[in-house]
Amino acid sequence: MQLPPMRLYIHHQLKLKIINMESGKKYILGIYDDEDVLKDGVKKVRDAGVQIDEVYSPFPVHGLEDVLGYKRTRLPIAAFLFGLTGTSLALIMQIGMMTYDWPMIIGGKDFLPMPAFIPVTFEMTVLIAAFGMVFTFLVISDLKPWASPKIYDLRSTDDRHIMAIDIARNKLSPEKIKSILADAGTTEVNEKSFD
Repeated sequence: MQLPPMRLYIHHQLKLKIINMESGKKYILGIYDDEDVLKDGVKKVRDAGVQIDEVYSPFPVHGLEDVLGYKRTRLPIAAFLFGLTGTSLALIMQIGMMTYDWPMIIGGKDFLPMPAFIPVTFEMTVLIAAFGMVFTFLVISDLKPWASPKIYDLRSTDDRHIMAIDIARNKLSPEKIKSILADAGTTEVNEKSFD
């Protein structure tokens, strides 16, 4: 399927803008081959005053988020609010239909049969909460369909843990950061720039 020239031009401009936004950034990468050494290295690097941009791992490392100093996520609050929205919408819809739009007495039931509303209310709560959480996660994680991923090292998807340090966000010189990483148990230290 071919896009019309105008859409293709806009898509091309958008892609260039995303790539140019990341261009010129330089990172120092500390590569680890063991998760316990990685956690100890993160402690040492943070104690030395270096700001770590991100740590990439081929599998979840228990306790790494605590060592990195991440705060507890607020996604459960968003889930509760989306669930509350789903419950409210389901009740408003059913009460509106059964009480105001088409008030019928069926089998001697009241105009407002609340026990009959429970299954639809539950399903609507789960539906709105699930869709809301997916979209919230995509927005928070900055996962856009048109974005190009930054790949620091291909081995981070196989068997290596990568600690990425943005040089511009740190006051220490790159040589000092490299020596701190070497003392923190890395197997190798590399530089990566996104041009």
